[in-house]
Amino acid sequence: MKRKFRNRFYTVSLATTILATSAFLTTPVSASTSFTDVTTTNTHYQAIMKLSEAGIIKGYTDGTFKPSEAVTRGQAVKMLAGILNLDTNNVKNPNFKDVSTSSEYYGAIAALANLKIITGFEDGTFKPSQPITRGQMAKIVSIGFDLDERPSTNTPFTDIKNSSYKSYVEDLYSAGVTKGTTATSFAPTKYLTRGQLASLLVRADELDTNFDLSIMYTNDTHGRVDMAPKRASAVKDVRSKKPDALLLDAGDVFSGTLYSNEFQGQADLAFMNYMGYDAMTFGNHEFDLGISQQGHQALADFIKGADFPLVSANIDFSKDSKFNGLFTDLVSSDPKNGKIYAGITKVINGEKVGIFGLTTEETKDIAFVGSVQFENYIKEAQKAVDAFKNSGVTKIIALTHLGYDDNPKKDNDLLLATNVDGIDVIVGGHSHTKLDKPVIIEPSAKKKEPTIIVQAYQYSDFLGTLDVQFNGAGIVTSYNGELLKIADYAADPVAEKMLKPFKDKVSAISNKEIGATATAPLLNPRLTDEGNKGVSVRSNETALGNLVTDGMLKKAKQFTKKEVVMALQNGGGIRAGIDSGSITAGEVITVLPFGNTLALMDVTGAELKAAFETSFANYPKENGGFLHISGAQVKFDSTKEAGKRVVSIKYKDASGNYITLENNKTYTIATNAFTAKGGDGFTMFAKAYEEGRVTDLGLSDWENFAEYLTSLKTVTPKVENRIEDLLGKDGSSTGGSSGGGGGTTSPPQNVTITVDKLADLEGKTITGNLTITGNVKGNAVLQNVKINGNLDLSGVNGDIQLVKVVVNGDTIL
Repeated sequence: MKRKFRNRFYTVSLATTILATSAFLTTPVSASTSFTDVTTTNTHYQAIMKLSEAGIIKGYTDGTFKPSEAVTRGQAVKMLAGILNLDTNNVKNPNFKDVSTSSEYYGAIAALANLKIITGFEDGTFKPSQPITRGQMAKIVSIGFDLDERPSTNTPFTDIKNSSYKSYVEDLYSAGVTKGTTATSFAPTKYLTRGQLASLLVRADELDTNFDLSIMYTNDTHGRVDMAPKRASAVKDVRSKKPDALLLDAGDVFSGTLYSNEFQGQADLAFMNYMGYDAMTFGNHEFDLGISQQGHQALADFIKGADFPLVSANIDFSKDSKFNGLFTDLVSSDPKNGKIYAGITKVINGEKVGIFGLTTEETKDIAFVGSVQFENYIKEAQKAVDAFKNSGVTKIIALTHLGYDDNPKKDNDLLLATNVDGIDVIVGGHSHTKLDKPVIIEPSAKKKEPTIIVQAYQYSDFLGTLDVQFNGAGIVTSYNGELLKIADYAADPVAEKMLKPFKDKVSAISNKEIGATATAPLLNPRLTDEGNKGVSVRSNETALGNLVTDGMLKKAKQFTKKEVVMALQNGGGIRAGIDSGSITAGEVITVLPFGNTLALMDVTGAELKAAFETSFANYPKENGGFLHISGAQVKFDSTKEAGKRVVSIKYKDASGNYITLENNKTYTIATNAFTAKGGDGFTMFAKAYEEGRVTDLGLSDWENFAEYLTSLKTVTPKVENRIEDLLGKDGSSTGGSSGGGGGTTSPPQNVTITVDKLADLEGKTITGNLTITGNVKGNAVLQNVKINGNLDLSGVNGDIQLVKVVVNGDTIL
């Protein structure tokens, strides 16, 4: 492929000036090519030999090259014209006063002058016999190799600040063509030696050896085996156009569906082998089964059965005997399938590509890692990059399970790209981020090379694709990528046939009873339900929401020594109800189908109050962010304006007493990862997440819920006044003592309400009489209400269904 400047200079009137890509760099150096004064110990040996074998330099008649001698301007441009493969015969005379047509340098000088790569001096001379300075040559090389059109960066050189060659030196430095004479000096006024010029030209020419690489990638598929036949079709479609495209996975293949539970990764593996994955790194969920008596046996079996290598530079498996013979903490140029490496080298179209893996250190806190150890990702990434570059690999991919912008106190891809130079592409996972287009992290003071970051969301929804072009130095020069929607593809027939036995077994398991029985339906009402009069999972406390959060709170307390004061679940995440009778695994999954995970979060009382203001902001309208709670009571007043509705928040201590939250005190709560990251508009939680106050335990929500229901065995729906609307009252109408100094209680409060307002009473205690009036239209339900006085229905025209209504007085019909 031609450099950009070559197309640019085709507009010059000299149509006979022919420019072609030089290819001598791909030719191995021959031991027979030698100069008597150039030994293998010479710094510039390789460059000199390559130029000699390409016929660009011939040295002197006495058999020497004189690498330490200053190179003249004529010699320099002749070498440059040779490496650019310019036509030095059909040229127009540039009319330099001191360059005759008989000069041995005439053709080279004319060709470069015609293309305006050189201009000579103001007095009309070129001075071909004068030694060329390093600054002068920096300018010529920058223009000649089109480095002046590449993004440049500041250099550490202190001696070019006031030099007219400053920008050109920066071009060479950012392209990796020069490192200067010392760490802080370029010496622009010193003469360039012949050896230095040879190396300079070879490095510059290497930038023009372009290499195109295509990558397909997935991450966080979480057991969505049912999507594998369509994913296989997407992979085949891409390979039909780009047969050498890599296929990589960034971890979390395990956990989230019945396929994972039943087959422990083997179903996923069958399809990954069928699709021909090239490499995978470990996600935190790959360690979920470590708590079992078998430890990480399922993971070890997954690795052994893989028709591809697995990579992670910052995981040490050496202390777990199950990985004996599977793990080596090395970068391998000859990787074997079914083994673990820090990194691997693959040869694609004759070019070496390095792939290494990283897994979040947070795994040790959120999974059952046992004796498996995790190391610092920045340190290990740098070691991997150095190992690749020391073996001549300049195109490097980091396959990571760190999260795109995840907890900065732990690790994430943005920090990796910023702090480690030499990574060209980061294929990421863990944060379930949908990057529709690749993200570019530009060169900076810390890094000379750009880095591309990609991630393909979650659950096998997309197949990510990325096309990258590298120059000869292994630096990214262009890229393009997109996410392919897997649902849009037809199922691959072979993969679909493979799926059937797995699917049949999962279908049978879905109908399997979990060992719990619901004494009444666990309803999941929506305002759009026919006959609904104002009760919704997205605006009201429900028995199902209480059970979900009770299970969350119980599970969270098992995983931390901190006091977890409450659990929260967004109503929008509860998607279905459960019928009365024996509960099946399939029913539980339909309640919480998103494969969310349990998280711990440290928040202040003030932040919790702000969160509940968000929860009640739309009341009585539905809000997906309506928070169901366990371990606490929240009272609000819907008659007040949004943002000022929360009246009180109390949590239950170990003794069963309710304690009022303090604004400035920090509390640990449990919620799902979606809410913890600020989903549904919880900006205060997003802030906590950004500040590193969230720990994702990585535990599947539906599995936690199923486990909790099984522990209950008999499940009785209850609404318990955990969330109470005071409806403009001061709280006394909802029962309890006033707390006054004389110890007297408030007088009973009588309530009169029309049938269309029955939903407002759910979860309430009426301390006096309740009178209901009006005509019933459709279904009318009064549920979960305690009445200390009489229930008067004499003013109702029609039937009202009473569900869990306790009347201490008389019911008047």
